[in-house]
Amino acid sequence: MKSELTVAQIGVGYWGPNLLRNLVTNKQCHVKLAIDLSADRRDFVQSLYPDVKVSGDSEEVFSDPAIDAVVISTPVQSHFDLSVKALEAGKHILVEKPMATTVNEVEEIGRLAEEKNLIAMAGHTFLYNPAVRSVKKIIDSGELGDIRYVYSQRVNLGRIRSDVDALWNLAPHDVSIIQYWLNNSEPEYVKRVGMDYVQNGVDDVVFLNIKYPSHILANIHVSWLDPHKIRRMTVVGSEKMVVYDDIAEHKITIFDKGIDRMAVLGEHMDFDKPEPFNFNHRSGDVVVPIIKWEEPLEVEIQHFVDCILNKTPCLTGVEHAGQVVSILAVGSKKLVLSEN
Repeated sequence: MKSELTVAQIGVGYWGPNLLRNLVTNKQCHVKLAIDLSADRRDFVQSLYPDVKVSGDSEEVFSDPAIDAVVISTPVQSHFDLSVKALEAGKHILVEKPMATTVNEVEEIGRLAEEKNLIAMAGHTFLYNPAVRSVKKIIDSGELGDIRYVYSQRVNLGRIRSDVDALWNLAPHDVSIIQYWLNNSEPEYVKRVGMDYVQNGVDDVVFLNIKYPSHILANIHVSWLDPHKIRRMTVVGSEKMVVYDDIAEHKITIFDKGIDRMAVLGEHMDFDKPEPFNFNHRSGDVVVPIIKWEEPLEVEIQHFVDCILNKTPCLTGVEHAGQVVSILAVGSKKLVLSEN
């Protein structure tokens, strides 16, 4: 059984160096080749990793039989074509989020990967974050009670992009996390409100509303036009509530808070119409659990390696990637999937 992968990376721009660093330091990866169209980026990689060959031609990756896997960290519009070429060349792929721009493209990537018996994984890094995983355990344990709604804010001033809007740039993280927390439940409808203040046709601020089965609501607020940098998600349950704040010192806070509805018993009680009610505002302990930190990208890269070498089920494989793209695509079209 093979114990090491020979890997290439396509794209070493804004996020790519972080991926490359974790590939190089992974003991089961040998990084043979890094591709980027920019000569400056190639020189940058060469200065850090002189043993890694650099090139501006991605065809060198696809034509090299020694390369087992390809990490794709390029603009989203190129993800599908590069993924197909890599799979057709017999390479496993890890594609930065989102995997593609349409559900059909993700499904074609999945079909081709299955046909070739290859791994196709999306880089939804937050699912490898120990704090996000801890919230998942809290939800699954039933400690929060019935989940009522989830809301998130991912806002700051800049970085403005023109190739994608704020929804496609920022919301893949939140959609992926919510899907993970809710066991990849299929939404009943998706609604979007956005506005393009800085660039015509490119929304700088978007509010995405999602309704799930069991009366669960989710709201995602993303923006490049906000005076604060916020990376916060809140899950409200019938028993307790939990806040995940990615930029706070303490990532998770559990609040024993809620409102309990209690029927008024006595001579005026109508058992056919159990009203009126008293409402008990409950406020108990605030708990800040200790989270053992691991770098999410390191965990993600190791998971990719394990999926290939050990046949570990892929957490952010084609199914999860397709669900994220489906929600983003519906939100982009400002359409409703279905509404009861």
